[in-house]
Amino acid sequence: MASWGPEALAEAFRYATDWFAVYVEELNALNVYPVPDGDTGTNMHLTLQSARRELDLADTAQMAEVARALAYGSLLGARGNSGVILSQILKGFAEAIRKRSSLDAEALAEALRRGAETGYRAVMRPVEGTILTVAKAAGEGARGEALEDVLENALRAAQEALAKTPDLLPVLRQAGVVDAGGAGYVRFLEGLRGY
Repeated sequence: MASWGPEALAEAFRYATDWFAVYVEELNALNVYPVPDGDTGTNMHLTLQSARRELDLADTAQMAEVARALAYGSLLGARGNSGVILSQILKGFAEAIRKRSSLDAEALAEALRRGAETGYRAVMRPVEGTILTVAKAAGEGARGEALEDVLENALRAAQEALAKTPDLLPVLRQAGVVDAGGAGYVRFLEGLRGY
């Protein structure tokens, strides 16, 4: 597929939200940082569902409307640290696409990079070994001639970064887990690729 129009992007996001839902409990079980409260998966899913509800009300024939729904909906429904950071990543993604008519490989790569940058800027003291590290790796890895290649390469880079999160954050290493928020971002990318 050469590109996604706004309606395809909206559908991809809905698919990714459904995909994410399958892994909520798995992500909750990983949650040890910043506090072991077992709600990262739930919080990220609530954030995605809020963006999805906003998409359902939007004119998905217009990229600017899809972008607004992703940014506004995720911000409105952001829950917990992971949800707030995810909403900021989606805000950066949305800013990168809102003036485009479609999303090709180059635009998707730029949107993934902008999402990660916006996520970092939103956190007063960014901590490596978290969703931020995984999102940055995805943005840096987002390369390729085709949309599928960009998604595949971004996902692979995110998976590799996720596997290294216990090396960056001692609390993860002690618990024998990867970062829950980072794992959630990987599941979200899997959903986009699956669409």
